[in-house]
Amino acid sequence: MGDRTLTRADLAEAVFRKIGLSRTESAQLVEMVLEEICSTIAKGESVKVSSFGSFLVRDKNERVGRNPKTGEEVPISPRRVAVFKPSNVLKDRILEAHSKRAESGTGLELMRAAE
Repeated sequence: MGDRTLTRADLAEAVFRKIGLSRTESAQLVEMVLEEICSTIAKGESVKVSSFGSFLVRDKNERVGRNPKTGEEVPISPRRVAVFKPSNVLKDRILEAHSKRAESGTGLELMRAAE
C-alpha cells in the first residue's frame, strides 16, 4: 500500500492537466464539487457518484462504550455519521490493482524473498 494521500491540490492539478482550465479555475471547480457533496450530506441526503460509490448518512443508536484505560462504562449518545460505500466497479478496480501488484512480486512476496 502506498503512503500517498490524494489532496484537494492534487485533484485541482489533475483537472488543470487533463481539462486545461487555469489552475485557479481548476481549484475552484474542485472546491465547488466538494462543497456540493458536503452540503448534501450535511442535509442528511445521499450522494451517489456512478462507478465510484455512494456517500450515505446513517443514524447510530445510543450505546454503552468502555474507557479502555479504566474499563469504566460510558454512554455514547445517538448520532448521525457519514459513511462511504464503494461501487462494485471501484471494488473490482481495487482487486485488480492488488492482483497485479501480487503478480509483479511486490508486497508480501517480495518481503518474504528478502528474508
